[in-house]
Amino acid sequence: MTKNYFIKTYGCQMNIHESEKLAGMLQSLGYTSCDKEEDADVIVFNTCCIRDGAETKIFGNIGALKNLKKKNKNLIIAVCGCMTQQKERVAQIKEKYPYVNIVFGTHNLNEFKEYMQQYLSSHKNVYEVWDQEKAIDEDVEMYRTSGWNAWVNIMYGCNNFCSYCIVPYVRGRERSRNMLDIHKEVEHLVQQGYKIITLLGQNVNSYGNDIDDKNITFANLLKDLCTIPGDFRIKFMSSHPKDLTDEVIDVIATNKKMSKAVHLPVQSGSNAILKAMNRKYTIEHYLELVDKLRHKIPNCRITTDIIVGFPGETEEDFAMTYDLVKKVRYSGVFAFMYSPRKGTVAASMDHQIPQEEKNRRVNKLLALSKQIIKEQAEEFLHTRQEVLVDHKTEQGEFVGILDCGKDVILNGQNYTLGQYQNIMITDKKNNQLYGCAE
Repeated sequence: MTKNYFIKTYGCQMNIHESEKLAGMLQSLGYTSCDKEEDADVIVFNTCCIRDGAETKIFGNIGALKNLKKKNKNLIIAVCGCMTQQKERVAQIKEKYPYVNIVFGTHNLNEFKEYMQQYLSSHKNVYEVWDQEKAIDEDVEMYRTSGWNAWVNIMYGCNNFCSYCIVPYVRGRERSRNMLDIHKEVEHLVQQGYKIITLLGQNVNSYGNDIDDKNITFANLLKDLCTIPGDFRIKFMSSHPKDLTDEVIDVIATNKKMSKAVHLPVQSGSNAILKAMNRKYTIEHYLELVDKLRHKIPNCRITTDIIVGFPGETEEDFAMTYDLVKKVRYSGVFAFMYSPRKGTVAASMDHQIPQEEKNRRVNKLLALSKQIIKEQAEEFLHTRQEVLVDHKTEQGEFVGILDCGKDVILNGQNYTLGQYQNIMITDKKNNQLYGCAE
């Protein structure tokens, strides 16, 4: 009889990739993925705690599983990820949700298979959260679910301690993977047919800083990966502006295999707010990086993250952020309202911003970003572009993805899924681009 699993992933790309590891471990135990919680024999919530609203939503969804557990007493429920790395959240699960069978954190995610086996043999709940990270495990099963894209961790943890961020507390200190192990993984993925390799780290630019070898740097890692044979592109996230070097920019500019889309989180356009955030760079330095990227990579598309309503953010501070977005003309802005996280410095700061003011500011910023993206869509018209032929619509039309992630509906049928194709952008309707092979 088929045994099914359902994984619900909250949060960032790191969590998406870690859910692929959880899926791989479950598949090695004989389980098959399913699309509905009610069809599952195992339900896993891989959680996020970056914002308070995320945790509230997660606990609401855990509570909703109680009825499924009543109907199926053999249902196994597991909760893991950043939220469960906090002791008070584990205690809350034990007290209020005793039907959750397995709880573990970020540091011991790779032990999930063992916890499953332990529960299956004893039918006793397993609560196991490590306080500290251990050596990197290179032998974890994986079931990739992101199409032509393959996520590849190059490092774990964070040393930055931005005043608003809980990540260093739940992910631990920075630990870089061995460069040879990364090379072998990427080489194998390219041989399997993956076309986009996305390197992951809380701050990829600091790769190698914890290794006593001056040759182990992020720039040198990128150079090394670009030597791998095959038609693929390399992306990375996240990139901290304080550590983005000229050498990395040069690698992006001079290697065809490097994506020309760069995600460079700014968080605020005000130096006063950046200082309060402990971001360790100024807007002047940030704009210098933007100028270097645009000078060396004329077709570079830059996206960013912005936090609106940080404690003490005045109307003038917000105006600086608004003006920065107008100046840089980002190809995408991921704007979030500040959410206090217990245990972070910013949570106890004075002058917290009212929720209605956060709403007003974020909506104003997103409206500006939407208008800029609309104008940029016009700029694509009648230009030659390269797309990855990604999928077909229900109507049978091929869809290509630009380097910056934007979809293009392709006219005609002379396309092969999973191949790069040079096209001409011929039309635009409501921000949707259309094109055809040259």
